[in-house]
Amino acid sequence: MAFNTGLSGLRAASVDLDVTGNNIANASTVGFKSSSAQFGDLYASGFLSSGNNPVGDGVRVQDVKQSFGQGNISFTDNGLDMAINGDGFFVLNNGGEIRYSRAGQFGIDKDGFVTNNQNMRVQGFTADDDGNLSGIRGDLQVETDNLAPRRTTNLRTDLNLDSRESVLENRIRDLGEDLNVADLDGDLFQIEYSDGTTSQLIDIGTGQPANDVAELLGSQKGVNASARTQFDLSEQFDMAQLASDLSDPDFELTISLNGSDNVTFRGSDGINDLDSLAAAINDSELNTLQAQVSDTGDDISITDSRGFTVDMAYTTGSAGSQSFSAPERGNLFVTTEREVTGVLTDPAGTGAFEAAFAAGETRITNEFNPLDQRTYNHATSTTIYDSLGNSHELTQFFVKEPSPGDGVGQSEWSIYMQIDGEMVAGTDETPYTARFNQDGELQSINGDPNGEIVVDDWVPKDANGLPNGADGPPAPGEEVVTPIPDPPTTSAFVVDLSETTQYGSAFGVNDQNQNGYTTGRLSGLDVSDQGVLFARYTNGQSKALGQVALAAFNNTDGLSPVGETTWVETFESGQPIIGAPDTGTLGSIKASSVEDSNVDLSAELVNLIIAQRNYQANAKTIETSDAVTQTIINLR
Repeated sequence: MAFNTGLSGLRAASVDLDVTGNNIANASTVGFKSSSAQFGDLYASGFLSSGNNPVGDGVRVQDVKQSFGQGNISFTDNGLDMAINGDGFFVLNNGGEIRYSRAGQFGIDKDGFVTNNQNMRVQGFTADDDGNLSGIRGDLQVETDNLAPRRTTNLRTDLNLDSRESVLENRIRDLGEDLNVADLDGDLFQIEYSDGTTSQLIDIGTGQPANDVAELLGSQKGVNASARTQFDLSEQFDMAQLASDLSDPDFELTISLNGSDNVTFRGSDGINDLDSLAAAINDSELNTLQAQVSDTGDDISITDSRGFTVDMAYTTGSAGSQSFSAPERGNLFVTTEREVTGVLTDPAGTGAFEAAFAAGETRITNEFNPLDQRTYNHATSTTIYDSLGNSHELTQFFVKEPSPGDGVGQSEWSIYMQIDGEMVAGTDETPYTARFNQDGELQSINGDPNGEIVVDDWVPKDANGLPNGADGPPAPGEEVVTPIPDPPTTSAFVVDLSETTQYGSAFGVNDQNQNGYTTGRLSGLDVSDQGVLFARYTNGQSKALGQVALAAFNNTDGLSPVGETTWVETFESGQPIIGAPDTGTLGSIKASSVEDSNVDLSAELVNLIIAQRNYQANAKTIETSDAVTQTIINLR
């Protein structure tokens, strides 16, 4: 019996040595889990009784149990290396057989599948062509094809327009060039302004010179006025008679401006024809008066640059004479600025100025020009893409406008758009109007509370200004629905300005994001903490190729090791619970890392010594038993 007891001890100590040696041998094996031998004593006992003082029959190995405790995580230079931080196993496809492992040393085979060192394929949740995870489990594969281009269908711009900016546009109303001062004789009126105020009562006296009226009007807020008197002598004189009378040495012509400043021109001074008369007028002390002989040589054009009332008369020694039937009065050139909104005629007035204002035309003296920074307050540019992946530059221009109504609680900005130097979205004719409330938040764009602008007239062109073959704008009458459905079929896209604000701070672009991109080549792979495998492309895009699957078991100790640092499912382990990393009880993934063996080398070396002592002690039991037996045999 002692021999059997010693032999069982030798066998147990030998197994302990094997287990400890195996642990030491795999101290540097990635994902390895240490094992320990577990022993139990043996007793011989009958069915009815075990005896009063039973003696043990030795020892047996009950189990070799693995410790699935977490190993240290070490960083590597391989982006596809993965370590599980927490519970779970990688799911591997070994030619149809499913294995489970903690060793995350992965690479890519010739077909693009993610595999371990033994060409077992890593399983995970696959993604569709747009990078959306499908939840369907399969072998993870890295597609090395180029990433196809995607046209821009949405551009979201989040920016702040500086409310402190001034209105740059100079808009005036032109009352025309044929407003003769005589039309305003006796007129009484007031000028209305956008702030609700009016001017003092303006009284245009009968017969007032045009320059005086212009000075009176120009002194009013928001009104600019000048005057000029211009006429031909043929309108007042018989030019044939004048030409004849100029040959008389006693010819004398007198000119008066505003009823004074009389100047006389005499034939005795060398004036004998129209040319000499015009020259004399230009050289006279009447420095506001200019005379020019017509191309036909039979008339003189007279201009007074200040709008004085001009009167003329002449006499000759032979009793020849002519005089103006009525003095020539000047024309007024009047413009009003944006703040002037109307004219109120006094009941005693003629209403001539009010009629001229109503008939006037509004014009902008500094219209928006994308090449002139003085005509817009802010601008921002971004790159968009057509259906072929060609890049184009979209620029948005913002021009502050006067506040609508009485200017309380609302602000307005005009928006212009340009792609590659050509105006789009119809803003070459009419800009979009963005309206903001008293809190600086966007209320609407052209009345649309969604704050969207649909660009549906863009024709993508090449560097020579010719269509480049990409999709063009929708057909006439075709409605553009927003958001634009996928896949898009035209060049139409939406500019989303819903997050735009107008605060009293500097202009700034907080975010500008569009969903298009050009063609891209695979440049690298990344793995997230959730095990999502991302492909990086040369165009700056990334796309999810799949997500690593992890498996957990109700009884991890029931797994059966089959070598290659892998385990297989058994009846004792139960069926696997497969899910995404970092969900439920499953651990997270650490990319570019591996989980080291959890073998404690110091403890294993101590266990080695203990196993050796146990083996020697059991051998001594056999040796002693042999000596006792030999003594009995030697009895005679």
